[in-house]
Amino acid sequence: MTMGKLDGKVAAITGGTRSIGRAIAEAFLREGAKVVVNGRDPVKGQAALDEIGAGDRAAFFAGDASEQTTVEGLVDFTIDRFGQLDIMVLNSGGVHQTAPVFQMSDEEWKLEIDWNLNHVFWGMRRALQHMIPRQCGRILVTSSVEGKLGKPGIPGYAATKHAVNGLVKAAAHEVGTLGITVNSILPGIIETDIVRATGPESAIAMGVGTYENMIGLFTQESAIKRPNKVEEVAAAAVLLASDAARNITGCMFPVDGGTMPY
Repeated sequence: MTMGKLDGKVAAITGGTRSIGRAIAEAFLREGAKVVVNGRDPVKGQAALDEIGAGDRAAFFAGDASEQTTVEGLVDFTIDRFGQLDIMVLNSGGVHQTAPVFQMSDEEWKLEIDWNLNHVFWGMRRALQHMIPRQCGRILVTSSVEGKLGKPGIPGYAATKHAVNGLVKAAAHEVGTLGITVNSILPGIIETDIVRATGPESAIAMGVGTYENMIGLFTQESAIKRPNKVEEVAAAAVLLASDAARNITGCMFPVDGGTMPY
């Protein structure tokens, strides 16, 4: 019998029912892990689990990941359901508001922070409270190339992704001697359903006109000259969650096709 890279591990994933989160969930399950996925819609969440077909090795936890009770509740539910938490994937987030700095309202700014940054802090804190006594664990955060770069029209997204990367570095140094690693994955442009939905507004805010122009801009900035794929991000997540990555921590792990210059 072939052993999976994550046999015996239990993972929780925010925003795990579609796009990057779902690809990570499916990859973890293929590698032998048990997985709890979070999403807003219970009906869609259960449908996703049925499509994945993981049986009793997967469970769904409903709630909005921009709310503290949801993120902390996901950790608690996972431990209650499967007895432990080995891998915490803080994946939920995205471009919530497209507007230049001078036009962004306080409410829009707060929404960006809650969704992209606070959700990571809440989930990381709760997961570490469980992992530290066990002296083992993996925390993965889906950040973005914009956490090192920063384009016009998406200041809230860029600012929160920069902040997430700083939080990852700080936490990694706090728990580095305890067998716990903390890393962020920085995807390049991926044409997910979320990007297709928000892309036209983002393109206008960035000053490039159309969605097609925006995709072309991101693509030309890369070395591979094509959008990235969710499966490629999931493959990096499997590596960082596995024992092979025990010496990789505090890392901003790019899956961007060579977009970032450093």
